[in-house]
Amino acid sequence: MKLARLWQPTKLLFWQFVFFNVMSSVCAWALRALPLNTAGLLLVGFVGLLNVLFGLAAAWMLVRDPPAPPGPPPA
Repeated sequence: MKLARLWQPTKLLFWQFVFFNVMSSVCAWALRALPLNTAGLLLVGFVGLLNVLFGLAAAWMLVRDPPAPPGPPPA
């Protein structure tokens, strides 16, 4: 398993992976910095955990699939 396969900016899955990781960080920041009530804590925590799971799934799919060959993107 090569971690260098994570870097595939020509694939949409790569950008979804980046988005899920950024959203997980935003949720973690919100949990620490914002004065949320219990429902807000549960909601933001649940969304953050979902983002982590989706980000891990995207990373796993990127690592499993071979990288796209260099050249022009398919039409």
